[in-house]
Amino acid sequence: MRTFVHGEVVWGVACPRRPSRVAGVTMAGFRVRDLDALRMVPHPAVTLLLEFGAGSPVVDCAAGRQQRGSLVAGPGLGSGGAVRARGENVECVQVRLSPVIARAVLGVSPADLDGAVVSLGDLWGQEASRIREQLGDVASWQDRFALADALLARRHEAGPPVDPEVAWAWHRIVVSRGLARVDGLAAEVEWSRKRLWSRFRSQLGLPPKRAVKLVRFDHAAHRLVAGEGAARVAADAGYADQSHLHRDVRAFTGATPATMAGEPFLAVDDIAWPNRGTPAKPHVSRDLRLGRRPSDRS
Repeated sequence: MRTFVHGEVVWGVACPRRPSRVAGVTMAGFRVRDLDALRMVPHPAVTLLLEFGAGSPVVDCAAGRQQRGSLVAGPGLGSGGAVRARGENVECVQVRLSPVIARAVLGVSPADLDGAVVSLGDLWGQEASRIREQLGDVASWQDRFALADALLARRHEAGPPVDPEVAWAWHRIVVSRGLARVDGLAAEVEWSRKRLWSRFRSQLGLPPKRAVKLVRFDHAAHRLVAGEGAARVAADAGYADQSHLHRDVRAFTGATPATMAGEPFLAVDDIAWPNRGTPAKPHVSRDLRLGRRPSDRS
């Protein structure tokens, strides 16, 4: 476990030695004695938090709503800067799920979360309690990662996949770092725009245009954290100008680019998610890989 220090707060951070068996799953372990009002910065993944320690994380959402313990939230958690996490003696495994596999793993589409933070127990019932006990019973972080990965792999195998056309469109957005032309996605898979937009939204939990903005913002945000100037980041990331970047950061985080660049939620990423820039390869049909029209499914 490595140490990450931000201000007066010391985090313990652990990473798996091996990648997940499921493409699109990444995870990290955290131990924080005193977590104080951590701003949740939107990320293009479904967040799954598996807590097991003596303490319990609390997530404060908009309109005074709270969620305690293990939870799940759709892509873009924290948009507008209204979500904060806090707690004492927090120990957890945080899992980032590609929206492409989230429906299979969770048992519900990210769209069914409707942008809310949901108790994992409400989705998984007793299975959520069992994994909490199992994570607490083992002594090492690598064993915890192995337990979590086995659970995710089993659920993924049993769950329904998204349409390969939807997976392909998501992959194009991610590998382009949010620079893909939204109007061109439907043409690439030879679907109507209406059909792709409807399937994308219902299966991944956000429309393609929002996905492009979120992926582009995430790339820009990490470059700002790395110390790059806002003008250069705006130009390279596809924003019209620096003011456009500023507005996007405000919309996603409720903060200025300079303030956001110092957020620990982002600053810890180099330790916790060292391979975040490598997108998982989606499941796509052979026809799509060869550039042919996929079979027409209703």
